[in-house]
Amino acid sequence: MPSTTPAATTRLAIDGGAPVSETPIPMVAAGLDQTDIDAATEVLRSGMLRQGPRAKAFEERFASMTDAAHALTCANGTCALQLAYEPLIQPGDEVIVPAWTYIATASMIVARGATPVFCDADPRTYCIDVEDAARRVTSRTSAIAATHLYGNPVEIDAVQALAQQNGLRVIYDAAQAHLARYKGRGLGAFGDAVTYSFYATKNISTGEGGMVTTNNADLARSVGLLRSHGETGKYLHESIGFNYRMTDIEAAIGLSQLDRADAMTKQRRANAAALDALVGTIDGLHAPTQTEGAEHVYHLYAVRMDRNAFACDRDEFVKALQAEGVQCAVHYPYPLTRQPAFAKWVEEHPPVSDALAKSLFCVPVHQRLSGDQINKIGEALAKVADAKRA
Repeated sequence: MPSTTPAATTRLAIDGGAPVSETPIPMVAAGLDQTDIDAATEVLRSGMLRQGPRAKAFEERFASMTDAAHALTCANGTCALQLAYEPLIQPGDEVIVPAWTYIATASMIVARGATPVFCDADPRTYCIDVEDAARRVTSRTSAIAATHLYGNPVEIDAVQALAQQNGLRVIYDAAQAHLARYKGRGLGAFGDAVTYSFYATKNISTGEGGMVTTNNADLARSVGLLRSHGETGKYLHESIGFNYRMTDIEAAIGLSQLDRADAMTKQRRANAAALDALVGTIDGLHAPTQTEGAEHVYHLYAVRMDRNAFACDRDEFVKALQAEGVQCAVHYPYPLTRQPAFAKWVEEHPPVSDALAKSLFCVPVHQRLSGDQINKIGEALAKVADAKRA
């Protein structure tokens, strides 16, 4: 198995002590297990490198595990969004989308020729604020695109009720929420379509890769045609489409990871519970909140800092944590309403999203962490908090 541990670094302790050589605690569990490598090697030896039987098997198993009727593999998570949006959204439509999400959720709305209407984040869960979304519905609104962020499902009942009241489509972006559940059901049971990413840092990873799930057979057929040049037979094309297929090499890796996906998710939840207990003892820091009725899968563990409690900003706090040997990440440094690419569609800057961009940071939570590493993360958080307290 390839090494996933960064090279050792030399750091200065936050209290000004002597330099210490230490291997940082990695932010993500990148790399493949031997079973994944063996699965990919078997495909390479078979000669079936394109989309084939492994992709079909991956689709069937993923659909079953997410409580969806249909699943279709594709090249990546952005392609998955484009494939889902194209049949459900028309050029000129308005689509409500969270300001607090990854850019692809909104950029593929623009690519479809539709207008993104940005709403704020819920300050408790960081997912879409459904009440704010309701205020933004107009006669031109055709859909809601809601992200299950950091592995935490949105308040699906509220989103679905809003959609039903206004005749809207719902597309859920679950790129960060593999195998999360809501009120006992997989995320694939809800909405018109759900999209997934299998990027290298995701809970289930094929390097690149994506999936669209749906319970509508007609929509599944449309996505399948779009994915492969509108082809219904060899050199017979019913409609215009793209080449967004997943290879059997990637699908084989995905199938291998599904074998241990439940165990990996269970470990992430256990790690998150341990971090909750540690963060809960530190004044000025707040552990992530799970949506009521949801089962979080902790793709990321987002800590919120009370900026009034510290004599530093979030970026300085993160830099100090990294000096203590804890890799961190900021998801995200800007809400979408602060991105130049969306300037022409921005009428206001949602306040919660703006605040989150200055107060959230993520610490490691992945399944390869040891108990000792989790304790060290807690110790580093406490040490930095004490040193930087206002």
